[in-house]
Amino acid sequence: MDIALLVIGFLLMLVGILGSFLPVLPGPPISWVGLLLLYLTKAVPDNWWILGGTLILALGVTVLDYIIPAAGTKKFGGSKAGMWGTIVGLLVAILFPVFGPFGIIIWPFVGALVGELINKADQKTAMKAAFGSFIGFLTGTFMKFVLTAGYLVFFIIVTVKYASELFSF
Repeated sequence: MDIALLVIGFLLMLVGILGSFLPVLPGPPISWVGLLLLYLTKAVPDNWWILGGTLILALGVTVLDYIIPAAGTKKFGGSKAGMWGTIVGLLVAILFPVFGPFGIIIWPFVGALVGELINKADQKTAMKAAFGSFIGFLTGTFMKFVLTAGYLVFFIIVTVKYASELFSF
């Protein structure tokens, strides 16, 4: 059973990292569930302080991920259309990887710009708002990625520490 929990936990870690970039997956909470599964094994002793602290971090970053892009867009004079454009641009980057790995950066900006141009007539204002929306999106994404990658590193460290107990067949 420990091996199943370990494998599922590791897969959730990877899905959590993917969720850092995909707006439909809440990356940090998914990664946290992976940590929880690791601590539910018989080999790894319970540490509710670590689980509680990492849960608070995961939920805090998830909430901030919704606040930061909105604040960035608002600060640069943007609208909800720019935020939606950023999300649509991200989906385009994922579904149609025209620019390869750079598409994850280019398409959200283009989406924000198009969203603002649809919402506003002034190109300068639309460009400024798109930039704000884009910066907010990148900040939230970076924050989620750093946290989920940190959870993965922690997962690996704990797994290696208790490897002899986890893999004692």
